Amino acid sequence: MADDPIDPQILEIAQHTFAAAREGDVETLVAYVDAGVPVNLTNETGDTLLMLASYHGHAEAVQALVDRGADVDRLNDRGQSPLAGAVFKGVDAVVGVLTEAGADPRLGHPTAEDTAKMFGRDAYLELWQR
Repeated sequence: MADDPIDPQILEIAQHTFAAAREGDVETLVAYVDAGVPVNLTNETGDTLLMLASYHGHAEAVQALVDRGADVDRLNDRGQSPLAGAVFKGVDAVVGVLTEAGADPRLGHPTAEDTAKMFGRDAYLELWQR
């Protein structure tokens, strides 16, 4: 049931996993996901592990999550995509990993394309035209 209390140990594991994604701690992140934490786990705002790793500029963590089946196009509760977050931050390596993994630059609001245009990041627009 929705009102059932959540096991404190599970909450602690989730918190550690989200922190590892934000911090780019690939070893810890991979250990938790490989041990059974869902690769598309979301926090209270709908941010996935991939969104957090992308937004915080951790290309190696992004690649590890992609390799484990993370949904590169999953939007958070605000309708933002991991790709748009990486474009906003100007993290070339993350944009490259997500693009290579097939992330759609036209998803979400604002889209990654719109974000690139807004910030004059024409190289990203050219990347997506290929």
